[in-house]
Amino acid sequence: MTTPHKKHVAVLMGGWSAEREVSLVSGAGVAKALEEEGYRVTAVDVQRDLEGLLRALTDPRPDAVFNALHGRGGEDGTIQGVLEFLGIPYTHSGVRAAAVAMDKAMTKALLAPVGVRSPKGLVLTKGELTGGAHPMPAPTSSSRWTRARPSGSRWCARGRTARSATPGPSASAPWSRSSSRAAS
Repeated sequence: MTTPHKKHVAVLMGGWSAEREVSLVSGAGVAKALEEEGYRVTAVDVQRDLEGLLRALTDPRPDAVFNALHGRGGEDGTIQGVLEFLGIPYTHSGVRAAAVAMDKAMTKALLAPVGVRSPKGLVLTKGELTGGAHPMPAPTSSSRWTRARPSGSRWCARGRTARSATPGPSASAPWSRSSSRAAS
């Protein structure tokens, strides 16, 4: 009697973005979980080496790829394009969706006409950011939301303390929102 073929999953991790270390940890966790579920797993530490990546994905060719890459190169459509070219099924958004989602200004421009609201933002050049003057106005006393304490889970809302479950910024957001910006 023959044993059934174990599905082979390549777990892509690492990469070259600033989130490399996080990706290595999450990729190792995914690989371990897949192995525990009975999959045959190949962990691939992705580098800026297309030839090495192609070798890892074609010899032996996996049945599917689990994309545990974070940031540039992993979530921006780059790796998705390689996988599409090779015809290997993968987890994650497709090439176009990933590329658009990584461009925050483009995402906002596409979502606004269909009624998806998001906070106002700025796109700055490196020169504008390092030019000396702060690109955002300082919060005023009429700010609608301000941080009550640096690491706390409460916000001051127009003079009263409010739990993070109330409408407004999440408790983990390290910024404040002024009433003039809240309208959008």
